[in-house]
Amino acid sequence: MKLSVAMPPGPDAVDCARLAESLGYDRIWFYDSAALYEDIWVTLARVAERTKINLGTAVLVPNLRHVMTTAAAIATIERLAPGRLACGFGTGATARWVLNKPALSWATTRRYVEQLHGLLHGEVVEVDGEPCQMIHHERWAMSRPIETPLLMSALGPKGLATTRELCDAGVTAGVISFGPTEMPFDWHALMVAGTVLEPGESPTSERVKHALGPWYVLRYHGTWQLFPEAISALPSGAQWLAEIEAERPPGQRHLAVHAGHVTDVVAHDDKFLDAATGDDLATAGWLGTPEELRSRADAVAAQGVTELLYTPAGPDVGHQMESFAAALLP
Repeated sequence: MKLSVAMPPGPDAVDCARLAESLGYDRIWFYDSAALYEDIWVTLARVAERTKINLGTAVLVPNLRHVMTTAAAIATIERLAPGRLACGFGTGATARWVLNKPALSWATTRRYVEQLHGLLHGEVVEVDGEPCQMIHHERWAMSRPIETPLLMSALGPKGLATTRELCDAGVTAGVISFGPTEMPFDWHALMVAGTVLEPGESPTSERVKHALGPWYVLRYHGTWQLFPEAISALPSGAQWLAEIEAERPPGQRHLAVHAGHVTDVVAHDDKFLDAATGDDLATAGWLGTPEELRSRADAVAAQGVTELLYTPAGPDVGHQMESFAAALLP
């Protein structure tokens, strides 16, 4: 099972990629959310030119770019880093929540990925009712076909079934998930948050809270977006909601809710971490000693996971990358 790492595209992306490469991570994946992070394609180009590590998108959201724009971007990175890129796609739940929009349908997401696959293979593809094709002259882009592996981020049964159908059709190469699945995939990247406990460290230390906190408070963000009536059932949920409503007027509250999404704990989320126990924090990711994390990695590998995609968060991502690699890499 390979070990890779994922993070937002940002000012320290090249340094993080160099560190990942030196530590033995197989690939560095970057998130895609234009309202939260810097541009993913500019970041990938910078990293491609300054490292030799494999690259990935985890995950691109179809509505953010025209499919031809994505095809041209892929062609650019493939020229800079031949054979090093893999592109994951998803329905864009969180990247669309921050725009106060629901996730895309699986039909829309599937159509986009099928169109992209066709474009990369030099086919004439119907897009918005019109025939489209990559007609780039050989001076201006690499020739087609461009065989960049495409993956789908899928959680529920519909998404997994769609991904399986696309894999069987040769459109996609595998799945990015948040948990093992009984459905087999040749390429199964499992996204995991978490942090390695230092010797004698408490699961509720300040370091652990801020390493796992961005993923822990995600349950408040998601509940507010999908099931707002259930917020009061979460610990201190009513107080959390009151602070959100005081911070922003109606119509703008999604901008407060999703600030710091899976990277940083912001002020209105921070106080709720103080009440979290070690068991609570552990529900947000892998938390334990190096031996405990190795045992978990062995278990998911036995279930068919081929790549562990680590998503560190908080103020010291470099330290977490180092400790996670020390725990799980030979």
